[in-house]
Amino acid sequence: MSTTLPRIISTIAKELSTVKPTKESQVQAAIELLDDGATVPFISRYRKEVTGALDDTQLRQLEERLKYLRELEQRRETILKSIDDQGKLTDALTLSIQAADTKTTLEDLYLPYKPKRRTKATIAIESGLLPLADALYENPNLDPEVEAEKYLSSSEENPVADVKAALEGARYILMDRFSEDAALLARTREYMENNALVIAKVAKGKEQEGIKFKDYFDYQEPFKKVPSHRALAIFRGRNEGILFVTLDVEAPGEFGFTKPMDHPCERMIAGHWNIADNGRPADAWLLQVVSWTWKIKMHMHISGDLMSQLREQAETEAIRVFSLNLKDLLLAAPAGQKATIGLDPGLRTGVKVAVVDSTGQYLDQGTIYPHAPKNQWNESIATIGALAKKYKAELIAVGNGTASRETDKLAGDIIKQYPDLRLTKVMVNEAGASVYSASEFAAKEFPDLDVTIRGAVSIARRLQDPLAELVKIEPKSIGVGQYQHDVNQYQLTDSLEAVIEDCVNDVGVDLNTASMPLLKQVSGLNETLANNIVDFRNEHGSFTSRKMLKEVPRMGAKSFEQSAGFLRIISGSENPLDASGVHPEAYSVVKAIATKTGKKINDIIGDTQLLKSLNPADYVTEKFGLPTVTDIIAELDKPGRDPRPEFKTASLKDGIEKISDLKEDMILEGTVTNVTNFGAFVDVGVHQDGLVHISCLADKFVDDPHKVVKAGQIVKVKVQEIDLQRKRIALTMRLTDSAKDKQESGHNAGDKKPQNARKPSNQKPGANKNANQKSGQNQRGSKQAQTPNNAMADQLSAALKGGNFKK
Repeated sequence: MSTTLPRIISTIAKELSTVKPTKESQVQAAIELLDDGATVPFISRYRKEVTGALDDTQLRQLEERLKYLRELEQRRETILKSIDDQGKLTDALTLSIQAADTKTTLEDLYLPYKPKRRTKATIAIESGLLPLADALYENPNLDPEVEAEKYLSSSEENPVADVKAALEGARYILMDRFSEDAALLARTREYMENNALVIAKVAKGKEQEGIKFKDYFDYQEPFKKVPSHRALAIFRGRNEGILFVTLDVEAPGEFGFTKPMDHPCERMIAGHWNIADNGRPADAWLLQVVSWTWKIKMHMHISGDLMSQLREQAETEAIRVFSLNLKDLLLAAPAGQKATIGLDPGLRTGVKVAVVDSTGQYLDQGTIYPHAPKNQWNESIATIGALAKKYKAELIAVGNGTASRETDKLAGDIIKQYPDLRLTKVMVNEAGASVYSASEFAAKEFPDLDVTIRGAVSIARRLQDPLAELVKIEPKSIGVGQYQHDVNQYQLTDSLEAVIEDCVNDVGVDLNTASMPLLKQVSGLNETLANNIVDFRNEHGSFTSRKMLKEVPRMGAKSFEQSAGFLRIISGSENPLDASGVHPEAYSVVKAIATKTGKKINDIIGDTQLLKSLNPADYVTEKFGLPTVTDIIAELDKPGRDPRPEFKTASLKDGIEKISDLKEDMILEGTVTNVTNFGAFVDVGVHQDGLVHISCLADKFVDDPHKVVKAGQIVKVKVQEIDLQRKRIALTMRLTDSAKDKQESGHNAGDKKPQNARKPSNQKPGANKNANQKSGQNQRGSKQAQTPNNAMADQLSAALKGGNFKK
């Protein structure tokens, strides 16, 4: 074990214990498994004895913190070596560096010793002005101008031409010294963090160009209370050159303080360095040095740090929201193995039709033209009816893009005209289907199909099994995030890949039907092994046992160990346990149960009464502890159980096909398409998602919309307001609310000012509405939301289906 690992283990154990008591031995065991190549899904499911039953959430947090803390330790070692090489490392400094628990604190300590380019301060030192700076600081009774006369020099390399130049050089020396004190930096940073405001102003002449950021043209809010979505909107406005953004405490004047010692941080610096106006000759000059230290050095440094911190926090929250939504979509209820007709709606270009069998294999295709301008309604019904009859289809999946409601009506007429076929129609979120259809994998899978038909295939498969189809699409294209294009792309990718990995392994994968994109998400597998499994299956036929995996090229013992428990052989297996979540390494436990009960394994599986009568402790061995045996018995009770909910569909109201069909107080059923920090978007079948503001999600206070709703959930909503001009729909899930009450209250749904926002001192009350709280909607079929007077326009645009917001 390295000398730094015990500290890392101790730190992580303490952090995990804030939620659930965690021992250092558990953390150490988990780290050893991770370092040995084990995945989080494998550890959380099959190594509970080793880690003391750490769950996947704890393990993900542990994995993330382990990476950060290891980077911190590497940086600590680098800094210690650098300072030691300079001959400046003292025992006290070593202790301070060893005690630093964040990268920021570490860098503050290193700042005075960090190799720098040649600065005005170093030039001044080279010019011999260090004694002048020391003298004026140590003895303020000296007259600065008189003292500076002693240091004038006509040197060709470093001339000091006059008193002004001498005092300027001395000032830069002291500014560096004052601004590089780690303790002072920590104090001023903490003060700013607790008291500063994020202040935004519109850049001169950018009022019209940046109209979507209007609510940030004159904005300020406490740094500690800026929510992630507003922070990201402000950063985008700044990046686009629309907003001028600064960080400071409340102050007179345009931005800040005009006289020395007006700013509280200047007073803090003066106090730290024992500088005060006691009427001595050098006091005024020293106070000016303090003021310059803050304005030119420390304010810029600390503001940069804190704004970076705000961005990181906002990005972390945005990634968290995206991950939660993605998880809900991936774990949405599957319709199951039923032959399905996928319809990719269109008007002029027609509706693309694809038929897939119960396992998602492509069967047939076509294009129909039921809508204007051709209006071949009856012919289209006959075509779909014939396909449904020929292939014994049970489901019609209608993509929710352009002409979706018209196509949904067509599907309804098909069902009416062919009642004997017992078809069911379902509106399917098609976000990302176009991305899949143009992908390399889709081209390889369907080289002879047009990209539009591939999209219809994806829509059909997505209804059968959302998880199996969505893993083929880059998560960022699914369009369930907020500002996904603005956040750290590496962190976003890592987080989303972790979500996919957890979901796939939680559900399990049918070894004989899974595609390569699905297989590569299984614990222990990568793209190469996934391709090898598919190739092996194509060459040798279906797998009849998990043991056959060992014959797959490049499938080593480690890969088999990590993956086997998550790969299932649903039918045609030699061993019934191959269809379950029992790991092959633990089959001996089931055999012991069979021997002791005198039953065959087939008879044990699903025998709830027998399984409940077992005492797990009776089957504990040196290798398999009580947690594993308990899990095995639970798995035998419901082998291969799917954690996803029962399949349900929203019943869209007949005659409601466009926004103009909506009426206030109308109650509708819809599907949640996206959940953000300020509410949830709901598809009620009018090509425009409505917004249920966070305040309208429940009859009680809601601090996080994800606690109330999930992406893909079926909900009942009431229409509160329709804005036809801006194509906005305000909805509520509080069905006792009425539109009249909302109008009489004087504000629209979702038009509430955030409690933490603060208006500029020269602004009248009520003049500044924060746009993220205004009602909005996902705008299906458009590139960018047109939302004048709403600085959160980008927030809504980022929630577009398909994630195709054009920056």
